[in-house]
Amino acid sequence: MMRFGSLAGLAAAFALSASGAAAQPAVADADPARFADQIAAFAEEDRAALRPACQIVFTGSSSVRFWKTLGQDLAPLPVLNRGFGGSRIADVNHFFEQVVGRYRPAAVVFYAGENDLAAGKDPAAIVADFEQFLALKEKALGETPVYFISLKPSKLRWDHFAAQSWVNDRIRELADRRADLEFIDVVGPMLQDGRPKDIFVEDNLHMTPAGYVLWTGAVKPVLERDAERLQADCQRRSAAG
Repeated sequence: MMRFGSLAGLAAAFALSASGAAAQPAVADADPARFADQIAAFAEEDRAALRPACQIVFTGSSSVRFWKTLGQDLAPLPVLNRGFGGSRIADVNHFFEQVVGRYRPAAVVFYAGENDLAAGKDPAAIVADFEQFLALKEKALGETPVYFISLKPSKLRWDHFAAQSWVNDRIRELADRRADLEFIDVVGPMLQDGRPKDIFVEDNLHMTPAGYVLWTGAVKPVLERDAERLQADCQRRSAAG
């Protein structure tokens, strides 16, 4: 069986090939209008229930959208799920105001990039798209912190693991340089003997409740550690206008 040492070697080999090869042809971003119904549904929910400022907004692709027990799993933390299935980072950027900015959150928990790789996007372009998300966040929300959940291994996309690891490493490095970004690693808890655990539904991509138990174990302690500071800083930003 492949073990962690072998996985590290695989990621290193990918990094060498990426640096030594010619840049991949650019992959055009898909039309974000395909998410119009999901975004409209968020707006309808907001009209039906007033959203207080200073919640922790989770956004990104279907691994967030299908976290149906998010509120229960992270209680008593005030969380809001604004994941929309199939999205890529460019889609989150396009709808930034609708899924993040309008809520004036205490923090943002971000998961996207996996679908970008599946669509053939260059890993370096994926990192650049996330840097654009951070720029949008900084312009609209200042120092509001972002927690990036690492791209997850799955049985369906196991052949993407080296590229996912390269992206994760770049985001981790970015987090080391930025006070407003933290990297949350879910890769280790999702692997057993160097392969994805049996925590996926029939499509071998989306997670069962057991997968979300692992995510809760990685994400909740980090947010609980920072909860008091997040709320205090958010209230200060809100008071300052």
